[in-house]
Amino acid sequence: MTQSNGDFDSLLPPLTLTRRGFIATSLATGFAAAAGSVSAQNVITTDTQGLTAGEIRVPTADGEMPAYRAAPAGKTNLPVILVVQEIFGVHEHIKDICRRLAKAGYLAIAPELYARQGDASKYTEISTLISELVSKVPDAQVMSDLDASVAWAAKNGGDAKRLGITGFCWGGRITWLYAAHNPSVKAGVAWYGKLVGPSATLQPKQPIDVVSQINGPVLGLYGGKDTGIPLDSVETFKAALANGSVSAKASTFHIYPEAPHAFNADYRPSYRQAEAQDGWQRTLAWFGKHLG
Repeated sequence: MTQSNGDFDSLLPPLTLTRRGFIATSLATGFAAAAGSVSAQNVITTDTQGLTAGEIRVPTADGEMPAYRAAPAGKTNLPVILVVQEIFGVHEHIKDICRRLAKAGYLAIAPELYARQGDASKYTEISTLISELVSKVPDAQVMSDLDASVAWAAKNGGDAKRLGITGFCWGGRITWLYAAHNPSVKAGVAWYGKLVGPSATLQPKQPIDVVSQINGPVLGLYGGKDTGIPLDSVETFKAALANGSVSAKASTFHIYPEAPHAFNADYRPSYRQAEAQDGWQRTLAWFGKHLG
């Protein structure tokens, strides 16, 4: 079982899990409705040839959490990469990211981190999805569920001592936070995740507040035309990293000047092929360097 970082955990409110169980008991099929019309011509579909892939159940303190995992078939002692969802939950895009990582030799696992609060795939409007579901997911719960996912991976062919994490949008923010939470994290890749901002009861800290606890270096992939994450906030965060932990100082950013938010989401109009492909190669090189 992974060991938590006490300094970072003290920043989070106590996590009390009820026995009401999970509202979402299985993963979504296809793409989330709130994401809008799918740009089918750009969608990347990675096959499962040579992989063990599909839905699993991850034991937690209050029940079993649905998750998707993909790994090279028949292989053990694999480096583990947690894949953290966008606001839309673990839908087809996130599953495909897992398969892409598995093709590169990793055990990739994407837990459905909203499963206690609801089913993200059922929402048709982003604003409602955020207000009724996403905003009600405590950071402490997310950290605990990611720990549970690492524990599952360690028992099912993964090497938890070679642990990485990547996430997109909502999951990009979580990537920074988890790199500060779990001492076993060796590397992270955060795609356009929030860095600074006000706190809330369930989300008490932003990544800039925990740079002194970052355990493994993180690569940030951000768009220069992301209206939700202005470049001045990236510069503020870079300055904080320079005064953070050793791994914080080893973290770095690559900015794509013409890219908007969600430039890796190949099923959305925001997709930018050249930037996404370059970001993916940087991701594989980053994990190859730090996870082996």
